[in-house]
Amino acid sequence: MIFSCIRVKGNTVKKKMLIGVISDTHDNRDKSKIAIEIFNQKGVALVLHAGDFISPFNCKDFSVLKAKFIGVFGNNDGDRIALKEKFAPIGNILSGVHKFEYLDKRFLLMHEPILIEPLAESGKFDTIVYGHTHLVDLRQIRDTLVLNPGECGGWLYGRSTVAILNLETMEAEILDI
Repeated sequence: MIFSCIRVKGNTVKKKMLIGVISDTHDNRDKSKIAIEIFNQKGVALVLHAGDFISPFNCKDFSVLKAKFIGVFGNNDGDRIALKEKFAPIGNILSGVHKFEYLDKRFLLMHEPILIEPLAESGKFDTIVYGHTHLVDLRQIRDTLVLNPGECGGWLYGRSTVAILNLETMEAEILDI
């Protein structure tokens, strides 16, 4: 794995250029609260969740988020109707792979790492965000940044992480929480 990191301090970066990235929260509300606090402190403008929220009650923790929110369902998300309803005031949780643009950057957000290399090599995306493996993956494939923030929940490997992506430099910082 190739790691590219940047330390974001104070107002050195325009806040709208920062994105929080989280995945695999797996009902660990204590870690989710810390992640959201970090995102709010850093002033991220958008948070991407790459799936496996698990229970609808997690929306309580995300309700204090001071950023736009986009998520995708993971393979362990059970009551998808309730998750979608509870998260509606916060943002959208979508099924499958979600392609979108934000500040002229092309994103692909998914849970399972389906065809990561060919998608990155296609040149159609600036950033591909995924989850599922619970392992940090931060690498460049041609002009595409591939980012898995690891597991926020920390249940599987004992390491709880999130990422802050700087769209100005297209570099990400992995934060242990």
